Amino acid sequence: MLQSLYRGLTTVAGPAVRLYLDRRRAAGKEDPARQAERFGMPSHPRPAGPLVWIHAASVGEANSVLVLVGRLLDAAPELSVLMTTGTVTSAELMGRRLPERAIHQYVPVDLPDAVDRFLDHWRPDAVLWTESEIWPNLLAGIRARAVPAALVNARMSERSFGRWRNAPGLIGGLLSTFQVTLAQTEGDAERLRRLGAAGVASVGNLKFSAEPPPAADGAMEPLRAALDGRLVWLLASSHPGEDEIAAAVHASLAPALPGLLTVIVPRHAHRGEAVAELMRARGLSVLQRTGELLLPRPDHAVYVADTMGELGLFYRAAPVVCMGGSFIPHGGQNPVEPAQLGCAVLYGPHMFNFGEITHKLEAAGGALPVADGDALTRETRRLLTDDRARERIVAGAARVTADNRRIIDRALGALSPVLGAAGIRTAA
Repeated sequence: MLQSLYRGLTTVAGPAVRLYLDRRRAAGKEDPARQAERFGMPSHPRPAGPLVWIHAASVGEANSVLVLVGRLLDAAPELSVLMTTGTVTSAELMGRRLPERAIHQYVPVDLPDAVDRFLDHWRPDAVLWTESEIWPNLLAGIRARAVPAALVNARMSERSFGRWRNAPGLIGGLLSTFQVTLAQTEGDAERLRRLGAAGVASVGNLKFSAEPPPAADGAMEPLRAALDGRLVWLLASSHPGEDEIAAAVHASLAPALPGLLTVIVPRHAHRGEAVAELMRARGLSVLQRTGELLLPRPDHAVYVADTMGELGLFYRAAPVVCMGGSFIPHGGQNPVEPAQLGCAVLYGPHMFNFGEITHKLEAAGGALPVADGDALTRETRRLLTDDRARERIVAGAARVTADNRRIIDRALGALSPVLGAAGIRTAA
C-alpha cells in the first residue's frame, strides 16, 4: 500500500521535481547539457549484447566500483556496463575513468515516467546497486521487469536500522528487489538480514580493492620540481570549518619548519576562492591552482588545489595527509586511497562513515586519529620530521590494504548467481 501511495504521489510530482532540478542547476549541482537524462531520456543508444547496470550515488561509491567494472568487462568480452550516478562531480570523474564498453548516464529522478523511459531504453540484463541509496520507483521497476539484481557494498547503520524496522513492510518490499546482498561488515549484514534482505554475505568493503586515484600524465614531475625538497602536508577533501584548522596548523609549525607548504584540496572545488580568502585573512601567502594549473613558488605558504580529479597527484606529493570531513560531524573521507599511495594518514574524531576501515588501519598501526587541531599540529610535525615514525604508519597501512585487495574476488564469486541468471559468465 505504501509503495502504491508513493507511486501515486510521485506521479503528480513532476512539476515540483522540475523546479527542484532547475534550482540545483542554477547552483551548479546539475549538468544543464544532460538534464534530460534525469528524466530517463538517454543520450546514448543501448549497445548490443548483455548489459549490466551499476548504480553508485556519488564520487566515493563510484570510485569503489570502478574495479568491479573493470573485472566484469575483462571477464566477459561481449558485455557492456551502464554506470549511473547522481552528481556532477561523479559524472566528470566517470567521464575520465570509465573504460571502453562502459557508458555513464545520470540516474533518473524517481518519477514513474522517468523510471519507465530509462528501463525501457536500457533493458539491463542485471543490476548491481551500491551502498544504501533507496529509490522506490526504480526498485519497483526492476522487480516488475524481473531483472536479476544485487545490492553491493551495502551499509545499514544502527541509526538507519532503527528507522527502517518501524516500517518492515516497506523496507522488506524494497530489499526484495535483490537476490544477493553483499554487506561491508558483519554488523551491516546482520541488520540487513533482520530487515528481510536475501542472500546476505559480508565480503568486505570494495573501497579496499579499488585502484588508487591516478595522477595525470606529465603532472607529477613539474609538481615535484616546484616543491624542490620542501616539507609538505595535505588536508584532503576539506569541508567548511576545517580550513581554519589547517591555517592554524601551518601558523604553529612554520616557524620551526622553514619552507613548510600546506596543501588544501577542498571537497568541493568551487570553494577554492573562499579557502584562499580565508588564508589571506590569516596573513598567509596563498596560491590557487585553478585554471592554469599554477605551481607554488617558494614564497607560497598555502597551495589551494581547487581542481577536479587531482587528489591522486597530491597524495603522491605529500608524505603526510589528513582526511577532511573528520573534524566536523560529516563522517570523514576515504582514508584508503592515500594509504595505498604510501602516505601517513591522520584524521579527526568524526570518521563514522569509515568505521570498519579506520578500525582495521588503527589496529595495524596504519593510521593515526587525532582529537583536535592541537593534536593535529603535534602529530603533523612529528611525522614530517621523524622518518621512522612515518614509515611505521605507512607499513601498517600497506599490510591492511594488501590483505584486503582480494575483496573484489570474493564479491565476484558471491555475485555469480545474479550474473549467471542474466546469462553473464565471469571468472571470479
